[in-house]
Amino acid sequence: MTAMTPGSNIPLSAVRVAVDVAAPVRLDVSGLLLTADGKVRSDDDFIFYNQPSGPGVTYRSGGGTAPDSIVVDTAAVPPGIEKIVVTASPDAAGQTFHGIEPTATVRDADSGSALATFTPPRLGTETALVVIEIYRRQGAWKARAVGQGYANGLAGIATDFGVTVEEEPAAQAAPPAPAAQPAPPAPQAYPQAGQAYPQTAPVDPRIAPPMPPMPPAPPAAAPPSSGKINLDKGRVSLQKNQTVSLVKGGRPLLSRVKMGLGWEPAFRGKDIDLDASVIAYGPDRKHLDSCYFGKLSILNGAIKHSGDNLTGEGAGDDEVIVVDLGRIPAEATGLVFTVNSFTGQKFTEVAKAYCRLLDAATGEELVRFDLSSTEPQTGVMMAKLIKQFTGEWEMTAMGEYVKSRTVRGMVKPAAAAL
Repeated sequence: MTAMTPGSNIPLSAVRVAVDVAAPVRLDVSGLLLTADGKVRSDDDFIFYNQPSGPGVTYRSGGGTAPDSIVVDTAAVPPGIEKIVVTASPDAAGQTFHGIEPTATVRDADSGSALATFTPPRLGTETALVVIEIYRRQGAWKARAVGQGYANGLAGIATDFGVTVEEEPAAQAAPPAPAAQPAPPAPQAYPQAGQAYPQTAPVDPRIAPPMPPMPPAPPAAAPPSSGKINLDKGRVSLQKNQTVSLVKGGRPLLSRVKMGLGWEPAFRGKDIDLDASVIAYGPDRKHLDSCYFGKLSILNGAIKHSGDNLTGEGAGDDEVIVVDLGRIPAEATGLVFTVNSFTGQKFTEVAKAYCRLLDAATGEELVRFDLSSTEPQTGVMMAKLIKQFTGEWEMTAMGEYVKSRTVRGMVKPAAAAL
């Protein structure tokens, strides 16, 4: 049996596999069938306790005494489905995974023998997780450990993958007048136990339950897309244009970090040669140097590149750039991490791309940004690190596309984006 780590994968020797997800508390486990664009075809591809079966995928309840499972019959999965993601969230509303790390076990569904286990490390404010992926690669099936967290529960996961999530009725969005009675729930919006959800929108009531009126937001609160946070609460999952300050416990992070960049080969098994790079700039946006497969070390060794990956195949990060924040010269104040398609394939042909910042000493994932949209371009600016006057570095998710097959063509657009 294999003990998996985030990003690792194993080939599946069984045609029918079950993914059990266990924790010290009761969990809601679900599965989503995704096409090559990372979306469900319809709400029928969301498999959970009230819609327990789909083509090749079944939800199996543990009855409260055993873990809930998602069972995948790979022989019965439709050809257009590239992967099945297995998700989990605590059954108690609003509960996070802090202190209750779940463990997923991948089993042969027929014999029950364990093939692999995975426990996502160092969870904090996450209220839902993508735990495991069962995915198709060149005609064979594999399992990958993911452990990606969401702070907005299963609703965040469902929305990301294209599932319809009912919004709250307008009457519940604002506090009622003092003498007003609570508004009745919308008819059949959330079925009672034993009733089926409408076929057009199989919404899990634990994703979008009726909520009491919310207190007014603080007047100075920033919108989620631009809010700045730090590392005090553990791993951070960024959205496009969101910024995290690399500060932990009130102190700037000035140790060695790794920027891991990963992707999957083009659809239908074709390889794709993507090149990860980092471009260094001075305070006046002057180009200082570029670190890429042709120049593996810059800034006197403060930034080093792992080397070129020609296919995107393999477990974990495809290319890694190590940055010693404490050794970055004073004149280098901006770093832009880019990915280019040297072979000319567009990012619409890339199944998945992401970047993640790790502590080089411990391997702990600090920040992650998954590219959620694509454009028919050959280059993308993934993220930038900007040094502040106070000495700490800030990382901002970018996801901006550029027409360029090499890092040389990224220098001017990246400077403009600083």
